[in-house]
Amino acid sequence: MIDNNPVGTTKGPGQSPHEFTFVSPDPEQMLRTGEYVAYQTHVDGQDRRILARITERYPLRLFPDSFMANPAIAPDFIANMVGYNHALGVGDHELFQLTATILGYYDPVLEDFINPRIPPRTGWSVYLAGVDELKSVLSTKKQGDIGSAHIGSLLSRERDAVPVAVDVQTFTSTHLAIIASTGAGKSYLAGVLLEELLKPYNRAAVLIVDPHGEYSTLGEMANLSEFTLGNYRARTRIYQPGEVKVRRGALTMGDLRYLLPNLTERMEYILRRAHRDVQRRAATDRHDAERWTLGELMIRLREIGEGSDDGDEGDNRYKETAEAIIWRLESVLNQSAIFDDFEHLKLDELFKPGQCSVLQLNEVDERQQQVMVATLLRRLFRARMATQKHEADSGDELYLPYPVFVLIEEAHHFAPAGGDAVSTGILKQILGEGRKFGVGVGLISQRPGKLDADVLSQCNTQFLLRIVNPIDQARVAESVETVGRDLLRELPALTKGQVIIAGQSVNTPILCRVRTRHTTHGAESINAPQQWVNYTSDEAEQRRARDTALPANSEERGSLEDFLG
Repeated sequence: MIDNNPVGTTKGPGQSPHEFTFVSPDPEQMLRTGEYVAYQTHVDGQDRRILARITERYPLRLFPDSFMANPAIAPDFIANMVGYNHALGVGDHELFQLTATILGYYDPVLEDFINPRIPPRTGWSVYLAGVDELKSVLSTKKQGDIGSAHIGSLLSRERDAVPVAVDVQTFTSTHLAIIASTGAGKSYLAGVLLEELLKPYNRAAVLIVDPHGEYSTLGEMANLSEFTLGNYRARTRIYQPGEVKVRRGALTMGDLRYLLPNLTERMEYILRRAHRDVQRRAATDRHDAERWTLGELMIRLREIGEGSDDGDEGDNRYKETAEAIIWRLESVLNQSAIFDDFEHLKLDELFKPGQCSVLQLNEVDERQQQVMVATLLRRLFRARMATQKHEADSGDELYLPYPVFVLIEEAHHFAPAGGDAVSTGILKQILGEGRKFGVGVGLISQRPGKLDADVLSQCNTQFLLRIVNPIDQARVAESVETVGRDLLRELPALTKGQVIIAGQSVNTPILCRVRTRHTTHGAESINAPQQWVNYTSDEAEQRRARDTALPANSEERGSLEDFLG
């Protein structure tokens, strides 16, 4: 339904060719920043309704400063006493000048807004955009459609009046970024997005890299009716640290160099030579260059150190260097819970349509996290390439016959700005080429200033929550082209649960109120004062005293507990 009652009158052009100003008394205070208005004009031989978004608002009628000299007396009272309001005809309402940015009229064939390139003339009527009008043009998908993700509702209207749904097919192929300061609600929003991906109208094959163990509550989806339809029921699989292994043979020389930092030139030469040799031997003997073991690598290192083949003469310096490398390999690869000679990441278990796999890495060293993610993404990309090119058949280790989506928390750890993380390179490759092979990536970060600029700029859908840090704001401004300067100014003022959605998954940047999650939010902050009070309560003190006095033997302890009640 379109509202045909004017709310304002155009005054003139704005500071840029696609802006105009209008004047309105706005008695009901509806015309807030981010609200949508419209005007009628004749374009391309047809009468068109042109949509615009309010970007600035300031009052035209202000009281003289002297009216506010005494805080105990309201300026309205003084104005009425001296006849100020009556003289200006102000009455009970103020008067405002508003600036609006022209979006244009929506063309369903092009699926985009067409800017008429001519601002409205002075004196034309301005209307508040109707609810049905906004529903039909803001989102590329309708709530509940196949390939839609219902994020929330338009912030400038009543809750749920104008649902906001983004295009899943777009952001899973051209990638997305969720950027926010700490506590702004990025993990909550990510939970909403994951819920939408697992609903019956999407049934995504999705993996989330969870460095802090915040997403285990997604397991509640299995018991909720929103994620069930017919024979379909969403599944969540939580992988604890150590449950997913990386086969040591899959480690590249770059991985080893990264796991063993500060290698000398001699160390790197010997390790590179040994790594190359065990790969060649594995390719010959087992028809797979990734089937070598740590034991074989260490044996080959000792052989090189002793000069026992190729006619080399023994060199104590080489021997000492080889032993030093072996010691470091033992301490890093043999003592870690994630590396194994035979077990490996099974892609068809990690990725299944209708399954959300949560890879918890909260007990894993940061460098090992990066190597693990790099190895996973490399194998995933290779599998999708091989499957798409019909080079892998059903039953092959690299056969993965459906698109996948990977959401990475704390993305600045895996693609740091100016850093040398081993995972950065493969992330850039997937962001640049992944859409051709059905590998989508989502990045979540609270510090965009610490995130690689090339990585951020290749995410073509952006979810921006409150960002206060000036460096982070500058990184967003230079890397995100689809958000106008008026919306970027909103970033510090956004409250928890408010998000700017921009990019290819929506028709125009939208200020959105995030919907309530179906599952429990798993990233709440610890309530330290409450825990301190609980710990020092009389009941807790008595329980600890009783536990200290109980026998160590479990059977005796149980009998005494029963006796004590």
